Order: sequence, then C-alpha cells, then structure tokens
Amino acid sequence: MVRHVVMWSLADEAAGGVKQQNAAIIKEGLEALVGKIEGLIGLEVGINALELAGNYDIVLIADFQDEAALERYQVHPEHVKVADFIKKVRLERVAVDYLM
Repeated sequence: MVRHVVMWSLADEAAGGVKQQNAAIIKEGLEALVGKIEGLIGLEVGINALELAGNYDIVLIADFQDEAALERYQVHPEHVKVADFIKKVRLERVAVDYLM
C-alpha cells in the first residue's frame, strides 16, 4: 500500500474566492474522487483549524493499493480537474509518498 500525503498553502484570494472558500472547494473535489479511481482505497482531507506560523492550509492523506494505483490517480480526468484548480489557488505544495 502507498500513502500519499500532500499539503498546500493557499493564496488569501484567488480564482474568485478567498482562502477558506477555495479550501472547501478543494476538499469537496478530492473527496468526490473516492469510488471513481481503481485502487484508491480511501482519502481524508483536512482544512487547517489553527492559525499558527508555518502551518499549511489544507492536507490530503490518501491510500492506494500500490504505486500503479497512485499513477492512475495522478492522470485520472476527475483528479486532473481538481489539480488544475489547486494550481490556480496555491502558493506552495509539499508531498511525500511512502510504503505501508
């Protein structure tokens, strides 16, 4: 199993919305992918609740059957739509993928 963890720092305003609105759109879009991509076991999306220095604004934790499933996710049209939106509103992105 592969765990895919991504965190984003979002712009205060972008794509016609403020940070909290955009975070909610990202959360909804990512959560809608469950059941649509073969090998995506499950995912969790969290929006930062504490305004502490250095905190990112949103986190994704997703589990995949294997590396091939993660690769299918990356290019799946529904994921690409969400990723395109994220690119419009993010300032920074960090990620890690590890085997479980």
